Amino acid sequence: MKNLSFRVPLLVLLLALGACNGGDQSTSTEISHSVYRHSMDGAPNNLDPARSSNIYANFLVVNLYDTLYRYKYLARPYQLEPNLAENLPEISADGLTYTIRIKPDVYFIDDLAFPESKGRLVSAQDFVYSIKRHFDPQTRAQGAWLWQNRIVGLDDWKANGSDYKQEITGLRALDGRTIQIQLISPYPQLVHTLTQGFSAIVPREAVEYYGRELAIHPVGSGPYRLLSFNTAGAVMVRNSDFRQEPFSLENEGYDPASQSRYGLEHLEGLTPPFMDRIEVEFIGEDAARWNAFIAGELDFVKAPVSQFDQVLESRNPLVLKPELAENFHFQATLESGFVHTDFNMDDPRIGYHPNPETNARNKALRCAISKAFDWEKRNEIFYYGIGQVFPGIIPPVAPEFNPDQDRTSIIRDLKAARELLKSHGWTADKLPDLEIGFTSSVTERQMFEQFRSFMADIGYPRGKIHPLTFASYGDYAQAYLNREVMLMTIGWTMDYPDAENTIQLFYGPNATPGSNTANYNNEEFNRLFRDSSTMLASPARTEMYRKMNQIVIEDCVTISGISRKMILLWNRDIAMLPDRSFLGGHFFRFAGPGKANFKNRQEE
Repeated sequence: MKNLSFRVPLLVLLLALGACNGGDQSTSTEISHSVYRHSMDGAPNNLDPARSSNIYANFLVVNLYDTLYRYKYLARPYQLEPNLAENLPEISADGLTYTIRIKPDVYFIDDLAFPESKGRLVSAQDFVYSIKRHFDPQTRAQGAWLWQNRIVGLDDWKANGSDYKQEITGLRALDGRTIQIQLISPYPQLVHTLTQGFSAIVPREAVEYYGRELAIHPVGSGPYRLLSFNTAGAVMVRNSDFRQEPFSLENEGYDPASQSRYGLEHLEGLTPPFMDRIEVEFIGEDAARWNAFIAGELDFVKAPVSQFDQVLESRNPLVLKPELAENFHFQATLESGFVHTDFNMDDPRIGYHPNPETNARNKALRCAISKAFDWEKRNEIFYYGIGQVFPGIIPPVAPEFNPDQDRTSIIRDLKAARELLKSHGWTADKLPDLEIGFTSSVTERQMFEQFRSFMADIGYPRGKIHPLTFASYGDYAQAYLNREVMLMTIGWTMDYPDAENTIQLFYGPNATPGSNTANYNNEEFNRLFRDSSTMLASPARTEMYRKMNQIVIEDCVTISGISRKMILLWNRDIAMLPDRSFLGGHFFRFAGPGKANFKNRQEE
């Protein structure tokens, strides 16, 4: 529930900040004292970019700091756009050298970390330092995987003691505004990694001044600066010194046919960020988040599935109830990722086994379990029947998704499942005990019971299927990364719009504690992954991705998958197009008052 006690003091503080900071306040006087109140269904783990490893942290980090690139606000499919960089990178003919110029006259916010508390100019060396931090063990960084074994000399720098005085051949500042990155081999996804909060640019002075407290005291050059942060929420206020870059609908990829209803046109030519203040509430409980939104205490909500009956007039097509449509904008969108249940291939009871005959029997068991899984019921009961079930590991939002993919693997076939068990000698007494891992919650327990009922339909004794519960997701993740969980259900949110980001989840060398939680290791899959990893997007690469997808399906490594449909609602007085996908929190800078409110403020 929203805490209203800080609203009046905040306004006083905000006016004081404006008086101290000075600078061009023309936009602020046109759109004065505007507030956007956003809700999140989870909380950030850390606001240090090197450790901001969840989606909630990333939403804040990309507003408090700068990344070299972002995605165009309105373009769908997503398109890369310079952010702190002046242009897209110059890339050598061999695809190994990237040269990037950053914009001039960009400053870090004023902060005690700097001499006389005055923010200094952002330089190319700051980017080099920020990437180095991921390879310094003392940072305990979470984002090194994006550049590990990619940049010449970077991994060696770590192995040799992470001495910041030592230059790295493949990561250099050629001058104050020019960055050069040299790759070991072509890495077509490199620029996508430079949109991530992990790549945000941090001044060394702030790291040394605040130490571990940088996690709660960000010092960046982004469109907003942090005013307060605790377990309940965060408040960000406009960085009045943020660079002046007028908003252009055309440049951001505006599509009038699908986006004119969101009231964005009156913001044309104005300079973002448009809001004086953004209040972000962390409300994990669905009912509390929904009630706060309906009570008018929030401007945005990702509607809980439990409320879909109250929200939707119809499912096909998805139509908002008229009484809600009067007050709220509405968007139904697939998540940029998917939910899947992996078999731990490192567990000889169900995965790889040195005995070829047992290995074949284990595969038959996995395939029987997959065929007994009822995706239609899982979708209907837990995702309101509007999620998109698909075969394999390339989700529908990925450009390489194949709409014509054979769907046999996601169609329940009890007869085939029973025949597989029988033909490979699996009887009720010989079937292994299954341990299903999940975090302790009512919904997760219901999903477990549903899974057990699915398996009962092929004769799997209920007493042989056991819950393996964990108090928190952190405990759960630690267990499956230690290979201690037999079957684990995981939701993966894509980091960038390229199927490589989900295919790498099954690449052998990425086995746990890496991202390959199934500990899958298929020689042909690994070869295709290596061969495709240096290729630019092309029909040939897409075919390789789809072949890898089929290999995973045929090996019955994962029960997959479903992309959940999200119902987003926001106040009609707010002109914006929210995004939970690749753009992420970058949309905050473009959120503005609706046209009516804008006119009223002009009249005032």
